[in-house]
Amino acid sequence: MAFQLPPLAYETSALEPTISRENMELHYGKHHSSYVTKLNGFVEEGKVDKNKSLEAIIMDSPQGPVFNNAAQVWNHTFYWDSMKPAGGGKPQGELARAIDRDFGSFDNFKKEFTSAAVSQFGSGWAWLVVKDGKLAVTSTSNADLPMKHGQNALLTCDVWEHAYYPTHKNLRPKYVEAFLENLANWDFAAKNFSEAS
Repeated sequence: MAFQLPPLAYETSALEPTISRENMELHYGKHHSSYVTKLNGFVEEGKVDKNKSLEAIIMDSPQGPVFNNAAQVWNHTFYWDSMKPAGGGKPQGELARAIDRDFGSFDNFKKEFTSAAVSQFGSGWAWLVVKDGKLAVTSTSNADLPMKHGQNALLTCDVWEHAYYPTHKNLRPKYVEAFLENLANWDFAAKNFSEAS
């Protein structure tokens, strides 16, 4: 097949209790896997050039089934990398200084990120991005993602309901708080920030 489901960097139980194994197995093993399968179906049908990178397919595709599935493969892979066991806390180094510069403080960043994640209507994503040379928080609906808007993603939180059901049920604010406190992979975000700078 042209595209593969990327392996996780940790076991499906490694994010417990913040995200349960059941939640991860459904999200990664069913939802993410389904996007990969559907994208490969488009390759087999000749609707997608198998020699293109995932990013090129995303950028070259208008809104629709090909874009939705390609973008969701990318978004989910980025989301898994945006988390790690015993994550959370505060970033260090250049990223921490940039957050203080562009948000005023890490606490202000957390408020903006939480607001973006919690207020996103329906399905979507909250992102920390580099936009016009500065850090910013943004949100996107459904499969939309920062690269389509000329932004560099540093970190994301998936706020589709299947990201936090059944672990947090309908309590999206609790899930977002737990993501920032216990899971956010600031090493991954710092790496992305260094590459975007």
